[in-house]
Amino acid sequence: MMMNNNDKNNRNNNIAKLSIVKIGGNIVDNPKALETFLTDFNCLEGPKVLIHGGGAIASKMSVQLGIETKKVDGRRITDAETLKIVTMVYAGLINKDIVASLQKLGCNAIGLSGADANCIPSIRRSPEPIDFGFVGDPDPQKVNKDFISKLVESDITPVFCAITHDGNGTLLNTNADTIAYTVATALSGMYKTVLYYCFEKEGVLMNIDDPESLIESINRDECDKLIEQGVIADGMIPKLFNSFNAISHGVSEVIILHAKNLLTGKGTVLINS
Repeated sequence: MMMNNNDKNNRNNNIAKLSIVKIGGNIVDNPKALETFLTDFNCLEGPKVLIHGGGAIASKMSVQLGIETKKVDGRRITDAETLKIVTMVYAGLINKDIVASLQKLGCNAIGLSGADANCIPSIRRSPEPIDFGFVGDPDPQKVNKDFISKLVESDITPVFCAITHDGNGTLLNTNADTIAYTVATALSGMYKTVLYYCFEKEGVLMNIDDPESLIESINRDECDKLIEQGVIADGMIPKLFNSFNAISHGVSEVIILHAKNLLTGKGTVLINS
């Protein structure tokens, strides 16, 4: 049965807030830290979506199988053999371990890749200037938001791994931060979406070695200046890029924080100004 716009609006108004939570690899790779995080995630009020990666485990599996891990500027080159490994590790081992752990906690989760129900289609990245292989760049406009919304409104928690697809039968390795941004942006027209980037640091820091140097809030201009000064560098740059893009495309709030602070929300709040 088709649902008219009034029905959709009434349905969506039943959810005051939808939390999109991305968990960083350094937590996923640590069984005790992951267990603590998932316990907190289960206690997060309201409907939620979890996105995860797991690069270190994939790299370890590559070594065990005798397949060289190739990276450029810290980013993985995904050739055909590496694609098999990351698919097995992300969509298989890690994803199902997380789902099983959430079920144990009473959270009715379902593990998904971007290919399932055509949730997150991607375009294979251009080989110029660097050929990263089977790597995808998703488009928020193409996310199957109706399917995802049906899950969360049925009290089912989607758990997405960092694998998408091109619509032509090919799986693609995709940055988990980007998937989180993509899903949050896609659903922002239906709900008040709040995006949490959880990892092993307190948030954006003035001194990466000093957890007390937390920047509690930051806008784009301040971010650009800190990047120019070298205060913000490496993996934090694309995380912030995705965060500001999310805010500019309708996401209500973005917080970068330590996984242990998910329930308190203490971290760096991104400001759209």
